[in-house]
Amino acid sequence: MLSREQELELIDALRGVHPDEFGLDEELWTRQSLTTLIQRRFDLPLDAGAVGAYLRAWGLGPREPRERACGLCVSAVERWVRSEYPAITRAAQEHLAEVYWIGRVRLRGTMPAADVISAVSSRGRVRFMITTPTVDPPLRRDFVLRLSGEEQRTVHLIVDGSWPRNEWPRRLPRRIVLHPLPSCGRAVAA
Repeated sequence: MLSREQELELIDALRGVHPDEFGLDEELWTRQSLTTLIQRRFDLPLDAGAVGAYLRAWGLGPREPRERACGLCVSAVERWVRSEYPAITRAAQEHLAEVYWIGRVRLRGTMPAADVISAVSSRGRVRFMITTPTVDPPLRRDFVLRLSGEEQRTVHLIVDGSWPRNEWPRRLPRRIVLHPLPSCGRAVAA
């Protein structure tokens, strides 16, 4: 296990940095790339399950769609999942694309504070980046582009209410399709 000091050092090392800057073959941080970095940096062999526990403690991982909505939007999100989501998954299957649910959380107990932008695939794969929070930061273009990867695969991205549509990146390649999760405009970042 990492000590609290090592965990905070790790979070600081990840701020605004992508795995390829550490010589790792990933576009965004994953459980596997984080496992490799921990082994290199701290000479600490952790298994994927232990690293997954850190990710869950940081608020990353699969969540039900209703958990991504503020209390006022839950019924709208549930209706959306029944009516709109099936068409998104069909379109993704036709394009051989991945579906990701995008959101953000604030890591508490770090100085300065840290925001984590994450994307969880419909298969449960978590990809993320850590940033230093700013007031109402837009959805990061580099994060969205990296989800498509060097192979430039098609991705369908379901964006939670953390970002209003006017904070989404503009002029994205056609292979990146953004879908808004219903929201009343209240931020849901934890």
